[in-house]
Amino acid sequence: MTTDSHAVHTDAGGHGHDVHGGAAHGSLKSYLIGFGLSVILTAVPFWLVMTGAITDKAITALIVLVLAAIQIVVHMVYFLHMNTRSENGWTMMAMIFTVVMVVIALTGSLWVMHHLNVNMMPVHDMSQMP
Repeated sequence: MTTDSHAVHTDAGGHGHDVHGGAAHGSLKSYLIGFGLSVILTAVPFWLVMTGAITDKAITALIVLVLAAIQIVVHMVYFLHMNTRSENGWTMMAMIFTVVMVVIALTGSLWVMHHLNVNMMPVHDMSQMP
């Protein structure tokens, strides 16, 4: 029994088949591209927040959130090698299911918190008390 992690079996026709389900392994170039994108997608939001380049805080927060979502995709593609080919597409399906569940949970939580905030008793102005 061998412990070869890159075993390839040949069938009767002499065709090689990868035992690992076609999972892609990254090259140095792809890792460097992923690293470069990760550094840029980390440095730009940090620079935006620390310098106050955009005066509107809501716009800055939106830009930071968008760049964070892009960085998640970069990590999944370049470092986790998630694509439609690996494991016959099941890793992508699992990721899509997870994203849908997280969006439902977050949206529901925000909706409940918003309605709790709207339906709470009004705050009385204590400065006009005798």
